[in-house]
Amino acid sequence: MKSIYLDHAASTPIHPKVAEEMMRVMTSQYGNASSVHAYGREAKKLMSGSRDRMAALLGCMPDELVFTAGGTESDNLAIFGTLEAMGLEGKHVITSAIEHHAVLHTCQELEKRGCEVTYVPVDETGRVSAEQVANAIQDNTVLITIMFGNNEIGTLQPIREIGELARSRGIVFHTDAVQALGTESIVCRDYPVDLWSFSAHKINGPGGIGALVVKRGHTLSPRLYGGLQEKKRRAGTENLAGIAGFAKAVELAVDGLADRRSHYMMLRNTFIQSLNQEIGQDAFAVNGHPEFFMPHIINISFPGVNTETMLMNLDMEGIAAASGSACTSGSLEVSHVLQAMELSEKLLHSAIRFSFGLGNTSQEMEYTAQKIGTIINRLRK
Repeated sequence: MKSIYLDHAASTPIHPKVAEEMMRVMTSQYGNASSVHAYGREAKKLMSGSRDRMAALLGCMPDELVFTAGGTESDNLAIFGTLEAMGLEGKHVITSAIEHHAVLHTCQELEKRGCEVTYVPVDETGRVSAEQVANAIQDNTVLITIMFGNNEIGTLQPIREIGELARSRGIVFHTDAVQALGTESIVCRDYPVDLWSFSAHKINGPGGIGALVVKRGHTLSPRLYGGLQEKKRRAGTENLAGIAGFAKAVELAVDGLADRRSHYMMLRNTFIQSLNQEIGQDAFAVNGHPEFFMPHIINISFPGVNTETMLMNLDMEGIAAASGSACTSGSLEVSHVLQAMELSEKLLHSAIRFSFGLGNTSQEMEYTAQKIGTIINRLRK
C-alpha cells in the first residue's frame, strides 16, 4: 500500500540538508554560548552566524531576531510581551475570528486579565476586511494581530493594508506568518509590521525552534526569566543545533521559493482536475479565497461524507490528511475557521485539509483523487 503524506501544514519532514547541518553542530559543538572560554566563544560564533544568515534572508536586522521554542511561544511573546510592557489593564486588542489557537487562546487569556479584545469577522472566503479592522479601532487600541495566511484554508490576509492602517494610528501590528514562510515572499522590512512569528517545523526544519522578529524600538516584556539571552527578551540556553537547522531551512525555503510555488500550484491544479474526473465538480467544494491563497493548502468539502469518516478511510488507504480542527477525546471539533466563514452545515461537517510539501508528486494527487472516488462510491452504496 502506498503511503502519501498530505499534512505538511501540520508539520513537515526534515530536509536532508537541514539534518546534515544539525548533525554537524550536535557532534562538534557542545559549549554554552554564554560561557567565556573557547568552547563558549565557538558556540556564540556559530549562533551569531546563523542569526546573521537568517536575518538577511528574512529582511530584518540580526538584533531584531529573537529565537524561541516555536510559533506558539513567538505568538505569546509578541502579544503578552507587548501588552505587559504597556500595562494590561484597560487596553484594547484587535484580532480575527480565524487566528491560530496560539493567538486566540492568548487573547482570551488577556480578557481574563483586564484587556478588551475585538474578534473581527471574516467573509465567506475566510478573508478579513481592512475596513472592519479600521471600524474596530478604539482610543485605547494598542495592538492588532492578524495572521499572514490561514493554516486551515490557505487564505491570505490583506497584511500590508492593515499594517499601514495600524501604523497611521500608532498601533502595534503583529502577524503570525508561521504558515506563510516558504510559500510567500516575505521581506520583513518591506512591510508595515512590528512583530513577525515564524516556526522551523513548517519549512522542513526541526521541531522545537521558532523565531519572533521584533522591529527595532519596540519594547517587549519577556515571558521567561533566568538569563540575559536574546538581549534579555528570552531567557534560556540557546538551542544551537535547532538554530543552525532553522537557518538552513530558511535558506532552502527562500532560495527555492519560485520553484516551490510553481510545483505546489501544479499539484493543486492536478488534484482539482483529478477530482473533477473521478467524482465530478458538483461532488466537492473548495473552501477559501479563489485568488488570495497559499498554494500548498487546499480545503475541500465532500457533501454527504462526514469529515471523520473520510479521514479514517483515507488513513486506511495510506493517505494522511487533516480536518484542520482540534481533536479532543478522540472526536473532532468543528473548525472555528469554517464556522467563522458561516459555511453551510453540509460543507462545514465534510471539510478536509490537504497540504503539500517536500516529496509530493502529481501522481500522488491523481492516486489520492482516485481513492477519494472509491471511498465516496463505497459509502454511498
